[in-house]
Amino acid sequence: MAYAARIFNHSKKLRQTHNVLRDRAISLRWFTTDAGPSVDKIDGISRPRPLGIVPGDKNGFTPSHQSINGSTISAVRMNKGNGFWEARKVHAPAIGMLYKSQPQNSVRSFSTNTGFPPHQEIGMPSLSPTMMEGNIARWLKKEGDKVTPGEVLCEVETDKATVEMECMEEGYLAKILCGDGSSGIKVGEVIAITVEEEEDIAKFKDYTPSTSDAAPAPEAPSGPTPPKQEVSEVPVTSAEPKASKPSTPSSGDRVVASPLAKKLAEDHNVSLSSIKGTGPDGRVVKADIEDYLASHSKEVLKAPKVDSTTSSPLDYTDIPHSQIRKVTASRLLQSKQTIPHYYLTVDTCVDKLMELRSQLNALQEASGGKRISVNDLVIKAAALALRKVPQCNSSWTNDYIRQYQNVNINIAVQTDNGLYVPVIRDADKKGLSKISEEVKYFAQKAKENTLKPADYEDGTFTVSNLGGPFGIKQFCAIINPPQSGILAVGSAAEKRVIPGIGPDQVKFASFMPATLSCDHRVIDGAIGAEWLKAFKGYIENPETMLL
Repeated sequence: MAYAARIFNHSKKLRQTHNVLRDRAISLRWFTTDAGPSVDKIDGISRPRPLGIVPGDKNGFTPSHQSINGSTISAVRMNKGNGFWEARKVHAPAIGMLYKSQPQNSVRSFSTNTGFPPHQEIGMPSLSPTMMEGNIARWLKKEGDKVTPGEVLCEVETDKATVEMECMEEGYLAKILCGDGSSGIKVGEVIAITVEEEEDIAKFKDYTPSTSDAAPAPEAPSGPTPPKQEVSEVPVTSAEPKASKPSTPSSGDRVVASPLAKKLAEDHNVSLSSIKGTGPDGRVVKADIEDYLASHSKEVLKAPKVDSTTSSPLDYTDIPHSQIRKVTASRLLQSKQTIPHYYLTVDTCVDKLMELRSQLNALQEASGGKRISVNDLVIKAAALALRKVPQCNSSWTNDYIRQYQNVNINIAVQTDNGLYVPVIRDADKKGLSKISEEVKYFAQKAKENTLKPADYEDGTFTVSNLGGPFGIKQFCAIINPPQSGILAVGSAAEKRVIPGIGPDQVKFASFMPATLSCDHRVIDGAIGAEWLKAFKGYIENPETMLL
């Protein structure tokens, strides 16, 4: 009898479950005589079901799971000794876990409380270490198109290049939130929506990204309202001093002056009333005007005529910043503000270099290879000098100086979109022919705006050459952080007269200036000079680069 009373009491509690759920701590218990259900997780994510007890199999009941007021019952366990279920409420978003006594098929979907079917939000990816925001160059898929893993969704303009963004899961592109040409999209911001079922596409026509996950900004505590201050209106008085009108002589005090004095005073914009005449009866004569002008130490010139017509407005065009332009401006500003630059310049004789280049190009043309440029030889010489003076192949950090074992040379390439610096990896170990091929290949990719992050990352030193293509004699370059040095190469067209072989002989020679910009935190003056000495040795004796 006591057992039946307990069952009746607990069944009465079950009927009042909806009242218990309003509390922060939920404890639901129900009893069965032979409870032994199995628990199935459906891939960790499933559609929510109404909370309650639904008909199950003959072994017992089928408890289900649902988000309640932003929280979730996420733990369900069974006490075999007493044969009861216990559900506990935790403060967490719905994770879509379904518990049921019947076996279930695995289905992957997303639980939402917005009324939309299961979907996936695609965010702006971080495609480079320095990327904070990106632009959408163009979409290769349209809304409603089916997408499969590996297919290109769109082209994203990063801080250094345009990169293709691939799809990770199969489905349908339901909504594009950032169209072609969208700029300033922060990393992680939602740009598109995909769904699993084609019939769900139309339901996302008016979809907007949810902002419920964002933490609300803390509101300032509202203090007592300050009393209104009455501002009495004070009549405004003009701050301009009243200009006293010059006293004009009365008709009885007429200034008498000679015609020549009047003409001279009019030419120099001088008032006759301010001059005391020394002629007969106080007459102003020419000498009085000349003395007045000399005493003022400067001539009082006639005021120029001012064109009163309104000038036409300034004509200009606003050119939007490209992503590479923004990043270049930010990094170079950071470099000049935080890196203590100093500069070392050396002149190198390039006669032997030009002669060796002619011989190598003859061999290249005979074998069908690409021609070797002066810049290719400069890159090779810089790489070998870095291997010889490794202190210049380093970076500064707050705790240590990092010295690199690889010699990766960035080369500055100017394009219509901005300045790119693709990298020649292990340039000290590559031949001149290989360096020439890679330089031309990366320069073409930079002009086409198709460089990938792997094409310009991990450089340890930079070479910028404005002498060959532009004829600049000499310049100082800005260090590309986190590197500690950059070499600025000038034109090799300067001819100089130098001593010849004999005592009374002279000859002409071509010289190329090279300026090394150094980070003084890493490279001391003597170390920078040692590196330039090694670089000059390789340029003036280029055969040593082939050993």
